[in-house]
Amino acid sequence: MSKVRTNSVQSIIGVILQNMPSDAAITKIEYEGPMIAIYTKNPRYLLENNAIISGIVKSIKKRIVVRTDESIRKSEEDARKIIMRMMPKEVGIVGTFFDTALGEVTVEVKKPWILTQIEEGEEDEEVDDRERDEASSEVGIPDTGVGAHAQTQAHMQKQKQIQALIIDLIDSTGWKVRIRKASHITSESMKQVNYAKKLFANERYRLLRSVGESIFRPRLFESTEATLMTLGGFSEVGRSCMLLMTRESKILLDCGINPGASDPINAFPRLDILGFDLEELDAIVISHAHLDHTGFLPLLFKHGYRGPVYCTDPTLPLMTLIQMDMIKVAAGEGELPLYTERDVREVIKHTITLPYKTVTDIAPDIKLVFSNAGHILGSATVHLHIGNGDHNIVYTGDLKYGRSQLFDSASWNYPRVETLIIESTYGAKEDVMPSREEVESNFVSSINKVLMEGGKVLIPVPAVGRAQEILMVIDHHMKAGNMVEAPVFIEGMISEASAIHVAHPEYLTRELRQRILEVDDNPFTSEYFTTVEHSSQREEALREGPTIIMATSGMLEGGPVIEYFKGIAKDPRNKILFVSYQVNGTLGRRVLDGSRQVSLMSRDGKIEVIDIMAQVEKIEGFSGHSDYNQLMAYVNKLKPKLRRVIVNHGERRKVENLASSIYRIFKVPAAAPMVREAIRLY
Repeated sequence: MSKVRTNSVQSIIGVILQNMPSDAAITKIEYEGPMIAIYTKNPRYLLENNAIISGIVKSIKKRIVVRTDESIRKSEEDARKIIMRMMPKEVGIVGTFFDTALGEVTVEVKKPWILTQIEEGEEDEEVDDRERDEASSEVGIPDTGVGAHAQTQAHMQKQKQIQALIIDLIDSTGWKVRIRKASHITSESMKQVNYAKKLFANERYRLLRSVGESIFRPRLFESTEATLMTLGGFSEVGRSCMLLMTRESKILLDCGINPGASDPINAFPRLDILGFDLEELDAIVISHAHLDHTGFLPLLFKHGYRGPVYCTDPTLPLMTLIQMDMIKVAAGEGELPLYTERDVREVIKHTITLPYKTVTDIAPDIKLVFSNAGHILGSATVHLHIGNGDHNIVYTGDLKYGRSQLFDSASWNYPRVETLIIESTYGAKEDVMPSREEVESNFVSSINKVLMEGGKVLIPVPAVGRAQEILMVIDHHMKAGNMVEAPVFIEGMISEASAIHVAHPEYLTRELRQRILEVDDNPFTSEYFTTVEHSSQREEALREGPTIIMATSGMLEGGPVIEYFKGIAKDPRNKILFVSYQVNGTLGRRVLDGSRQVSLMSRDGKIEVIDIMAQVEKIEGFSGHSDYNQLMAYVNKLKPKLRRVIVNHGERRKVENLASSIYRIFKVPAAAPMVREAIRLY
């Protein structure tokens, strides 16, 4: 097929129609957000001849997805019966979810390894989009959620058998079929996501068409300009938010809150300085689910934003979990929540999830690629390709350039980066973490001293990321005999977040994927763990002898950890053990900095003074952020040489130090802007 220049939607559709055989039985071609959706009455033909779509993708440089025509889709009840009959009983089907807006059915199974084998090579790094398709085809076998790549003849044969089964399922039901690993517990957040998708199916269908019209419209300007507005998270930690403006588009990157700020002017992004309506935003791009990056997002929908939100697949249920919990915590403390569950459902309705390493148009002049950031489940670096290769930006979000038990090290092999926006949570020269062996040794030793003296250890943890890491470490060392055996009580969102991890094993390390998918070994459960499901069970945890208690939130800013804190703080045998970063202004930071008395609101609304007699310690090294050496190594790794580095997400001293070090060592201009600055990028 000859390469065709396509400068309009008409020519894109024309190329597709010209190269589509009549046997494909195409009924319509429509937008589907950032993709072109091709509807067919003969999905088997395109699935078995996927070179047809691959050739078209190579020509038009746009993502294409093949959908089944509504007329061939069986009813949900009949399709479910067909799936139950055709799927091997041994896989253990737990449930099915029919997404009527997309014509997809997700089948949750207990034992996906019966369908596939896990045998992955090294992670594919993003390559120069001059040498690869700038888009991708989703015509082939739908993603099973297990990331399988056949490496041997036997595996290739197995894959062919799986492909044949999936094709038969699609052909028999008329629905596109996806397989997902069922989690060990029901994830309420994933249920809420599915409920909202179902409730707003018709609206989502119309939304995707509208988004596509905005993305694939003809460009108004040939020349490119790019300016960055700093709205939050610059020379501070919290309320991460920035606006990228070109002559064609306005893209918001993250939209968080500052949990340590008491006044709105410092707690929320400074969207008030922009001087335009929310409807002028083309898109919001979310790097990961934490509140300091997503906590303000539902408020935008409350005030009228109705455009798309882009994030990775696990980020959607995780940020739903965290945002819903924020509403619950506010109500429990007698405060008026910033937004309601209805606003969170609006976020779900407008969210488009993207996998890692897929080039996607999100505006007429901007392409987006998510890559692994190594911070939490689904966390992503954001690569924005502006214009015709005129300028490339990488926004790291929260970055871990180092392997952990949960995630691979952050991706770094971008084809081109002119501007790097990098975090600096640990950007001071003295912010150098000990080795992982030393970290775990310190952690075990710290806990053992308390348990052997009859005390209790309270570990405030963020529910996502650090909690799962700590659970695995405790279980490992107790089983190995290194840590004193004691009951471990878990409360808050930890179990729910762990369930979302199990449902998305393709975002974890290869070892964890294999544990979850090949032998159904849940790494986040243990005989030592007890989940506290009701507040009445807290008394048991506090009444027991030597115990470990893990509860949210990680900065002592509300949540069940506060009740444990009140019960543990008064006994000098006990210890409050921090394992994550404590933002300035939070209760956790005050306790860590040496406060021996704090005031808290009691259940009856009165001020309660808490004397802190317990030991307080922080174990460095479990953080999901890069330390100073890792940040510098990451900058050094990027090739070709950068034109500019912008440092954000750090206390002022750390931001300035990292910027100064980058300029001094790499001779690259590095800025340390404050909030409310405009930076011309191109």
